[in-house]
Amino acid sequence: MSEHHPGMGAFPIEGGFAFRVWAPNADAVRVVGDFNDWDEGATELAPEGNGHWYGEAPGAEHGQEYKLLLTNGEGTFFRIDPRALAVTNSVGNGILYDQGRFDWDGDERFETPGQHQLVIYETHIGSFMETPEGGPADLHDLTGRLDYLVGLGVNAIELMPLMEFAGDYSWGYNPAHIFAVEHTYGGPDALKTFVREAHRHGIAVLVDVVYNHFGPSDLPTWQFDGWSENGKGGIYYYQDERSHTPWGDTRPDYGRSEVRDFILDNARMWLRDYHVDGLRLDMTPYMRHIDGFSGDIPEGWAMMRAVGELVRTDFPGRLVIAEDLHNDPAVTSTEDGGAAMHAQWDNQFVHPVRQALITPSDEHRSIPEVARAVMHSYHHAFDRVVYVESHDEVANGKARMTTEVQGDNADGWHAQKRATLGAALVLTAPGMPMLFQGQEFLEDEWFRDTVPLDWERAWAFRDITQMFRDLIRMRRNLDGATPGLSGPSTTLVTLDDDANVIAFVRSTDDDQHVLVALNLTAEAVRREVKVPGEHWQLVFNSDARRYSQLFGDHPTPDLDVSDGSAVLDLGPYSAVVYVPA
Repeated sequence: MSEHHPGMGAFPIEGGFAFRVWAPNADAVRVVGDFNDWDEGATELAPEGNGHWYGEAPGAEHGQEYKLLLTNGEGTFFRIDPRALAVTNSVGNGILYDQGRFDWDGDERFETPGQHQLVIYETHIGSFMETPEGGPADLHDLTGRLDYLVGLGVNAIELMPLMEFAGDYSWGYNPAHIFAVEHTYGGPDALKTFVREAHRHGIAVLVDVVYNHFGPSDLPTWQFDGWSENGKGGIYYYQDERSHTPWGDTRPDYGRSEVRDFILDNARMWLRDYHVDGLRLDMTPYMRHIDGFSGDIPEGWAMMRAVGELVRTDFPGRLVIAEDLHNDPAVTSTEDGGAAMHAQWDNQFVHPVRQALITPSDEHRSIPEVARAVMHSYHHAFDRVVYVESHDEVANGKARMTTEVQGDNADGWHAQKRATLGAALVLTAPGMPMLFQGQEFLEDEWFRDTVPLDWERAWAFRDITQMFRDLIRMRRNLDGATPGLSGPSTTLVTLDDDANVIAFVRSTDDDQHVLVALNLTAEAVRREVKVPGEHWQLVFNSDARRYSQLFGDHPTPDLDVSDGSAVLDLGPYSAVVYVPA
């Protein structure tokens, strides 16, 4: 390929565009489009060897539409370029796009916050807000709400998948064109504008990518060059039982170097051309196992490792996060046999903590399970993402925390109390904390891609939102009083299963401490606890009435330590935070 311009897909050259396509079983490849009046014989690609075809279209311009025309034996068929950077829609035409045209205006100066600093806000673009037209929200709409996110205090936003999918509404986990930004979300320039503006607001952008399967519908890669075996998907996919996933018969063939390059080039594109700060890999167990648990696919693990190494080597400071949920330390290991992810979603936190919070009876809550969730780690304090709500946890038969706690009164005392207790745990425990859209104003609708957030609740529960702001400020140490919450060390100082009380100390390497205590019962409690230091000043009490008129404003004094002990006085279902006085 070196004798021609380097690159894959459609890319600009002087005076036009060049095209390079991988189609090892094709007998001929042509390109048709606006630039040649869709003349099927005008622009032929020449074989380069190794299954690649190359050609140039002088006069082709950014923004023009195009398609590939392939011949295999007696068959001739149109395909959208699998590497098209923009499309009219998932079954339409590709659009020529020049990545270099966008004005980033100094965006290179933005530095991704460290893992110990991040507070992530997961959002789904289409349902984030209601549009006047009643359709899905787009990236322009989301850009207009960046001031809201700044006010909330988060410094990273995780976008559910935005690659072109079938139809106008989707969670995004059915990507048809993995190099193209969904046209209903605004296309590639809209994403670049969002990233640039997010960075100007001090917010990093993480993007969900789906490499465990493609589609399953509207796929340009399906039997792309006319070849397949066993009725399977052809050159981009496994041709045996390894192709099967719960989302379609479309697992990529990680054993083919061209498919590996397809995925790695995609990961590289988001980080290089869109300036995103990190990738979150969807359901990685299905990259390395046929059914997510068994049927080993060693090259799938190698694919994970390749993505991890790509990010670490070519984009130092950026992140790659796995939704793995198998409690496997190798996922975040850089040692031989590790997948080199920076972090993974932690099922050892979300499941026991949610269970403890939604269990109706206080005596049936397991405080040891909560303690294990808080103290769990893989290799260090920040190689896990901790959360109690995500798109998976609040959909498909599962509900928002408030509804799970008390479905017949999701705005009541019990629901508010235990939902905010969950937020306090997320934002004080070791790990990278993550919130799901609307959690900060107690959204009680389960997640659907066609139902926008109820922003009237943002006003109705503005005091609850203020609690989230206060917790986030402490987690990020924005006031300079709580550096321990972003420190690497956690010490469990109290685990009282009878009283449903847990307390732990977060610490920096230079011994700056924060004490966190939680009461997971409906009654106020007083308990003597072993704590270091001499005097602790209260800086946060989730029972404060300023957060909700339903709360009790339980008087919680500062702590005086005598002989290594102090008496905690905690309100019902409350979290408190102390700093050394």
